[in-house]
Amino acid sequence: MKIDTLEPAKTSIQVIERMVALLDALATYPDPVSLKELSRVSGLHPSTAHRILNDMVVTRFVDRVEPGTYRLGMRLLELGNVVKSRLSVREAALDFMRALHKKTQQTVNLSVRQGDEIVYIDRAFSERSGMQVVRAIGGRGPLHLTSTGKLFLSVDEAKAIRAYATRTGLAGHNKNSITDLSKLERELGLVRARGYARDNEELELGVRCMAAGIYDDGGKLVAGLSISAPADRLQEDWLDDLVQTAGQISSTLGFRPASAA
Repeated sequence: MKIDTLEPAKTSIQVIERMVALLDALATYPDPVSLKELSRVSGLHPSTAHRILNDMVVTRFVDRVEPGTYRLGMRLLELGNVVKSRLSVREAALDFMRALHKKTQQTVNLSVRQGDEIVYIDRAFSERSGMQVVRAIGGRGPLHLTSTGKLFLSVDEAKAIRAYATRTGLAGHNKNSITDLSKLERELGLVRARGYARDNEELELGVRCMAAGIYDDGGKLVAGLSISAPADRLQEDWLDDLVQTAGQISSTLGFRPASAA
């Protein structure tokens, strides 16, 4: 007897296709829609549509307004806003990143926060920078060991910072890593006072970084712009260029400093 090993995959794809059909149907109506209407528009049997809708209600992709009536859920808005912010940041930042790299001849990184880590979402670099790229696009790093990560921690409340320390144990990568909460809190105080952050070989020996924040039109920190360089080549006069570039990207996103409001 021949066993079809592709059947589970086919079933999974079929479920996803049915979910998408229901989401597309919901998207065409401005008001809550009945199960009967969703079944008709999607072409699904009412019992099948009901089962899938119930699963999507649990995961907040769909809201049940009242028995038998549904609308798109808030989780779609949340995920959409995440994608929108990341895409718009990358689009807004790219030309500025290239210009900063051209001026410094060092690696310029764009990173966002994801949970207890930062994720590198774009980079401008060349082989002439003299430094091997140690974190590729899509790579991650702990918040407390990276310059951009410190920016994000610095806007957290004290309680959230302590909770982060408890969750992560402030694990270190080398002898320069900050692994003590009181030392981290002092470091974050400096970040707030200065408006920028540093990584002094705390993530990778031989590599230093400096980072400035990128803010959206609501004044929220959405990304960090950083320069990475061999430890003995990082120049302090790049800092003004970095902060200015991060400010230009923020302006492109609609951010207006309080003093300019």
